[in-house]
Amino acid sequence: MKRGQDPIDPPTPEKEDAMHSEFKVDNRMACEDAEFLNNFPKDKKRAVIRKIDYRLVPMLVLLYLVAYLDKTNIGNAKIEGLLESLNMTGVQYNVAASIFFIPFVLAEVPSNMILHRFKKPSMYIGGLVTGWGVIMTLTGVVQNYAGLIAARFFLGLFEAGFLPGAILIISKWYLPNETQTRIAILYASAASGGAFSGLLAFAIAKLDGLGGYEGWRWRLTGGKIFILEGLATVFIGALCFTLLIDSPALSTKWLDADEIRYLELRQQSRRITKPSEFREHHFDKESFFSVLTDWKIYMLILANWSNAVPNYAMKFAMPQVIKNMGYTSSNAQLLTTPPYILGAVSAFAFSIFADRYTWRMPFIIGPQLCLVIAFGILFSMSADIVKNVAICYFGLCFACFGMYPILPGVNAWNVANSPDPGKRAISIGFLVCVGNIGGLIGSYIYLEEEAPEYPTGYGTSLGFASVGIVAVIALELLLLRRNKQKAQLSEDEIRQQYSDEELDGMGEKSPLFKYAL
Repeated sequence: MKRGQDPIDPPTPEKEDAMHSEFKVDNRMACEDAEFLNNFPKDKKRAVIRKIDYRLVPMLVLLYLVAYLDKTNIGNAKIEGLLESLNMTGVQYNVAASIFFIPFVLAEVPSNMILHRFKKPSMYIGGLVTGWGVIMTLTGVVQNYAGLIAARFFLGLFEAGFLPGAILIISKWYLPNETQTRIAILYASAASGGAFSGLLAFAIAKLDGLGGYEGWRWRLTGGKIFILEGLATVFIGALCFTLLIDSPALSTKWLDADEIRYLELRQQSRRITKPSEFREHHFDKESFFSVLTDWKIYMLILANWSNAVPNYAMKFAMPQVIKNMGYTSSNAQLLTTPPYILGAVSAFAFSIFADRYTWRMPFIIGPQLCLVIAFGILFSMSADIVKNVAICYFGLCFACFGMYPILPGVNAWNVANSPDPGKRAISIGFLVCVGNIGGLIGSYIYLEEEAPEYPTGYGTSLGFASVGIVAVIALELLLLRRNKQKAQLSEDEIRQQYSDEELDGMGEKSPLFKYAL
């Protein structure tokens, strides 16, 4: 990449011809529109994308950071005395951690179906964020196990729609070869959230005994800091109603007419097929069952699980693993910060190159191999973790380095191969939904009685990373084979064989559509 060059340039004719190009041209676009799109000045193209970046990405990052902190702070609370204060067992803690995922998983697809119908996504997302902020605030009065279970359940219900919704919103503003970097910024914010959460927990631990409360209660129950976190989330949710951008057509206050036209036409230009008016704005059974029977989505789910299982498990277990190295609780919280910072950097770096070369596979497999190495180290060295602190801590850092680039690549790959907007909304929700089942699995793999070796935790993570590698390689080879089959006929031969209406109804199965690799 040349110095001063944008990580993601608008597609050039040379990139159009590349095997891994994700930018397609609709030959049925009106000549006037095609001329406008092709002649739109390059400096204005960059300027309008930067406008979107400055208005959309920071808001989504803030929301994702808040969501991450709100759902994962239970891991920090555990080592500060949560179990003892609420008279909970280790199994009850695992239930409280995992109960979040039941509504979280079940509500994601319906939520994206609802969001796709909204002309103003800011109204829907703002309502979700405000709702989970209220739940977070009310968690401040929890005094027993049942109350914690209820709070975690409703938190999962309200948070369910945010991540698939954010990816859907990104897919409507950006082209496929621009999405992974923006999605990666969200995941990098989650990693940064992990770092911040550790720092915050370190500070909160120092409040132990202040005001008659144990240190963890200053975060979770009866403590003013936790209530302030919930109220801050409510405030941020209220900001969504006015600050989260909706669509180019509804952005006349900060986009001029030419910019709006350019953004709308460039989305239109990537469509090889044109869905019917009904399928464009509604969710028919055909679209829904098309997702359920799409073999590609299940390969991506396996790739997703190579992140989800070890990632969610590590969010809850990392403070305890570091504490097992011989550190105090507060220092263990502090030492969770570097691995998450490394994860944030890797997520963004891998995604820049994936978007630059419009090729997903190598930038997913590379991080997966890092996971295999990291968990191989932890699996083999943790039996005597106190004597192997350096290598085991390196394993934790390398695991975070490998985990965070995977999901941006998987989600961007799904978006690139979903030309039908209605099916895309469902497939995004379904991929995130089933992928998050990995969170349920991860919540149970670090068993208290297996400390400090955690063979189940490290072994399961290693297994899912290995299966993910196989799935990604298989998906790449199968898509390459499909593209070669489609290339056997020229476009003229295809149009002689099929009518425009028939091609429109095929979606990604159209011989004109080439799968992104």
